[in-house]
Amino acid sequence: MQADLKRRIAKLRAQTQQRKGAARGRPSFHVDKEGAGQIVMVGAPNVGKSTVLRALTNAQPEIADYPFTTRVPLPGMMTYENIQVQLVDLPPITVEFSEGWLFAIIRTADAAALVVDLSTDDLLVQTEQVQSVLGQAKLAIAAAAGEPNEKRGLVVANKLDAPGAAARLVLLREFLGDRLPVFPVSATYGTGVEELRRALFEVLGVIRVYSKPPGRKADTSTPFILRRGATVLDAAEAIHKDFVARLKYARLWGQDEYQGQMVGRDHVLEDGDVLELHA
Repeated sequence: MQADLKRRIAKLRAQTQQRKGAARGRPSFHVDKEGAGQIVMVGAPNVGKSTVLRALTNAQPEIADYPFTTRVPLPGMMTYENIQVQLVDLPPITVEFSEGWLFAIIRTADAAALVVDLSTDDLLVQTEQVQSVLGQAKLAIAAAAGEPNEKRGLVVANKLDAPGAAARLVLLREFLGDRLPVFPVSATYGTGVEELRRALFEVLGVIRVYSKPPGRKADTSTPFILRRGATVLDAAEAIHKDFVARLKYARLWGQDEYQGQMVGRDHVLEDGDVLELHA
């Protein structure tokens, strides 16, 4: 079985090398970013991307058993606690043909979710196919994006309810190793969806910080969204640009050791921190 898989993957790579670019004159698409971040959903035909989108958001994509149901990018807003994250279902990626604009959308997104199908024995071949085509477009999905062409992401292993899915999940994790984290779900029945919701938030690499005016309660309904690793000074700039020059000190409520203590401008913030700025 392993030898057969290697032959099929080698053949697939050869086909990918011969793949031609999209024809000129075709329509192009762009999706404006909304919410705390934009995550694109990519995958082979019929892996269930649209079903995952519907399970996580308010979007109502067309869902059918035949391939290429999704022909244009379809965004939906996923609620995670007190914020919204934008998910974008993209047309399928194949060796034979993929629209050029599809890669442009992936390139500008904040993160990517590679959706795969646990119901098929072609699981590993399909996964390799998508990764190979992305590679031809000088793109890659990685657990920790360290290179300019890498997009931070994860794998959504859909159709966990299918016969034989558990065994295929083991093979998938062995195949990917530590390259990408895998989150098994059944989008149809809701299994694993809440765990996936949190994972999608975390893959964005952002934190929520709340502003507390002196002498008043913090507004925890509308957080400021900052990149992970952001400092007090970064938060001050996000809250109001005038704070950057006039900031005297800040008080922080967050982890157990911070209950209103003064912190410096370079203090690194954590998700859920409450910040009181004094100018």
